[in-house]
Amino acid sequence: MTEESDPLCLPTATAAALLADAPWRRFGVIGDSLSAGIGDPTPGYANQGWADRVANVLKLVHPDLQYLNTSESGVTTARTVTHQLDRMLDFGPDLMHLPCGPNDILRRHPDFGEIENTMRRMYDLAAGTRAQLTTFTLGRAFIVPAFADWHERMVTMNGITRRLAAEYDAVVIDMWNHPVNDRDNLLSADRIHFSTSGQAVMATEVVQHLARVLKTDE
Repeated sequence: MTEESDPLCLPTATAAALLADAPWRRFGVIGDSLSAGIGDPTPGYANQGWADRVANVLKLVHPDLQYLNTSESGVTTARTVTHQLDRMLDFGPDLMHLPCGPNDILRRHPDFGEIENTMRRMYDLAAGTRAQLTTFTLGRAFIVPAFADWHERMVTMNGITRRLAAEYDAVVIDMWNHPVNDRDNLLSADRIHFSTSGQAVMATEVVQHLARVLKTDE
């Protein structure tokens, strides 16, 4: 299978057509390696992360689009808030993607109350930009065998993400039960990050969710 034949991927021109009426001209992304779109190359797929792909689609709609991705691999939500948000707020996005806490739950004993409070602060600050906010949920293919309760950690983290996103009118691109999770070649060699085939699917999901926002706003 290639990107062109993948039933879960949209051709770039089709994706741009879906966002033809998009008002967004300043696309900002903060967070960790998931936000950055890090992943191993997959034969037959462009070697790009989901965020760069979405930015390229938006640039077809608005060639003057400004795009800033401040994501850093391995950072927690707390570090995102303290080391990335000021720069992003100065950028002034009208479309902004927020992380969903994968590194927060890698601690030996994660404090979910503290995590939710930190995420709420991030959402508060992001909402001040008046940007359309987006986020992912963690896909079930993201597995860290070192923790026996990993499934429960992901379920709890995704619950926090969905709850805050609903409160702040953020678009949730729900990857938890997406069929891409069942693909044998989905994960990179580290068995954590989606390969570029998965990145292509994630980009398609973001575009389709944003297209629904445009229809709702009509």
